[in-house]
Amino acid sequence: MMRRTRASTSEQARQYRQDGHDNAAIFAFLLGLPSDYRNRETAKKDVVDPSGDTHSIKSGQRKWQIFLYGRSRFLNDDGFQAMNGIGNLLAHCIDSFPSSFEEYQLNRDEYKERLRPQMRDLKDRLQRKALLRAFLSKAIFNAGEVDYLTVLDNDQYHVFDSQDVVTILAENFTVANSVKRQPGQFSDQKVVFQFDGKNVGEVEMRNDSDRHYRQIRFNMDKPRVMSMLYGFSTDPIEFIPEIMKYGNAIQKFGNWEQTTG
Repeated sequence: MMRRTRASTSEQARQYRQDGHDNAAIFAFLLGLPSDYRNRETAKKDVVDPSGDTHSIKSGQRKWQIFLYGRSRFLNDDGFQAMNGIGNLLAHCIDSFPSSFEEYQLNRDEYKERLRPQMRDLKDRLQRKALLRAFLSKAIFNAGEVDYLTVLDNDQYHVFDSQDVVTILAENFTVANSVKRQPGQFSDQKVVFQFDGKNVGEVEMRNDSDRHYRQIRFNMDKPRVMSMLYGFSTDPIEFIPEIMKYGNAIQKFGNWEQTTG
């Protein structure tokens, strides 16, 4: 693969954005992949680079939805089932609520009260660093399926090795339950991942509509995640002006350049 000149690559990438290509397609283009490159929209691996390594591409939204799963996913996915009861406990959170959204609406307070002990148990388990690392690895990278987290931030793509991401987050997160802020609310409705006194991620029930009922959602706050990754990573190295790489990605990402010329 011949490497494009920096000037032509930058100009063509800008044209890609103007033409409405998504961020994964633009990143693939910057790596020299075909202009019609596509991957499965439901896959964690948004781009497979020329060396065969996989990337989960995150962009500029303030909130990242890491997953939104129903009961069967936690019971049938071997990755969740292997985490010392985490998969079953997530299913128990869902089982705190009745099968129909209409029944839930008749007595929301009762079912929110039922959820509290399950969420407290989930918090207690995820306070164990080994389980927290396993959970984050499964949730973000499907337990090793994906090699890199690649984030579009300030008009550049920032490439982080998946193991670095899991280590930084797991070692620095404090795991707690949510606390009610005003009358009518309930504590212990979420498990929150905190750093420096602020919520960075939340595991919560989604019961807001008939369409999205009895599902568990894991969200993360993009600016706060990026602050952690920047703050705890080694100084980055430029791959091309549009792509920076950090930590173990400095040695691992872009090795095809050494052999293809």
